[in-house]
Amino acid sequence: MPTNGLMSMIELDRRAVRASLDAFATWQPGSDDPGTPCAGWQLGDLVAHMTIQQQGFARAVAGERTERADWAPTRHNDPVGVYRSACDQVVTAFAGLSDPTTPVLLPEVGPDPLPLSTAVGFHLVDNVVHAWDVARSLGARPSLDDDVVEAARTVARDVPDGERRDRPGAAFAHRLPLPDGVSALDETLQLLGRDPRWHPAHA
Repeated sequence: MPTNGLMSMIELDRRAVRASLDAFATWQPGSDDPGTPCAGWQLGDLVAHMTIQQQGFARAVAGERTERADWAPTRHNDPVGVYRSACDQVVTAFAGLSDPTTPVLLPEVGPDPLPLSTAVGFHLVDNVVHAWDVARSLGARPSLDDDVVEAARTVARDVPDGERRDRPGAAFAHRLPLPDGVSALDETLQLLGRDPRWHPAHA
């Protein structure tokens, strides 16, 4: 990926991060902790996971070597406030990066560093899917720009649907069947094992 392509992807990623934060707009964590499309997770669990992911990616693209234990989520008293700070942290870390071949170590993915261009793609997909997770948990739809979703779909099509998805704690379940005429967002979700028809039990 050329430098200008990387910078474009980073801008798309920034908007995906913003959408993931905006999805929490109506949540009142002190009184509501709904279920999510992530099996076994309440929304409080999901935001804790999303927070450590943003912090972990920020550390990784800065060249810091982390261990899997560093990515363990923790619930906070002000979950959305802490998540907002984590979003600012990762957006700042990504801004100005220009070499797509820069090695980035993501211990949750594997023991070998990945090129920065690949890491940005993974981060983009993660934020698009989690924006949907959060919005659906609250009975809404995420506010995602079309070009952001299209970029996520392109990356999702290349994510292997292998035995890695069977492992405990895997980021994604196996692909779901793709009907004809599916939207870009729904295709992205189904490629990553999410059912676009999911809705909260209380809805």
